Amino acid sequence: MKKVLQSLSNGKTSLVEIPSPNGKNGHVLIGTTTSLVSVGTERMLVDFGKAGLIGKARSQPDKVQEVVAKIQTDGFSTTIEAIRSKLDQPLPLGYCNVGRVIDAADTGFALGARVASNGSHAEIVSVPKNLVAIIPDEVNDESAAFTVLGAIAMQGVRLVNPSIGETIVVTGLGLIGLLTVQILKANGCRVLGFDYDKAKGELAKQFGA
Repeated sequence: MKKVLQSLSNGKTSLVEIPSPNGKNGHVLIGTTTSLVSVGTERMLVDFGKAGLIGKARSQPDKVQEVVAKIQTDGFSTTIEAIRSKLDQPLPLGYCNVGRVIDAADTGFALGARVASNGSHAEIVSVPKNLVAIIPDEVNDESAAFTVLGAIAMQGVRLVNPSIGETIVVTGLGLIGLLTVQILKANGCRVLGFDYDKAKGELAKQFGA
């Protein structure tokens, strides 16, 4: 099967042919029909991979402290080798997947059921059953692909716990930000949106910000 992998060492994105995952207890095997690209998140990983070691360190200062601690305990050479090994491991991209169940094991999902999950960009994905949801018949695959991002936006709104008529500020109008705007508007809130990209601001206005 084909799968999209990202190299953290050089930023290269590859479409590779790898063996299909096997079914296992507690997991749902899904044949992908639609997979959503989250431009902000996935571009961030690409930019991180293209950066040199100093650039990577600057983008993740908390990891630098971990590296310093490891050098003190394991030594410089061992630590550098561990870092290189970590960066050489390809990372699967994507976390918004739609498809049909091809192996349900003991999960309770019916074979052929149309589901949304946080699977990656791959022809077949294996996902824990608690991260899989049945798609209603009236929802098409393209809309269902926003399920995971919508859930993230919804959780943010729940944490804010807004009331009808309140004014809420959404900073950053990427996919999750735009979904958050729409959820807040549906909740009866007045929404202010901020982003460096004027085009995203205009799009947020169309959604009521």
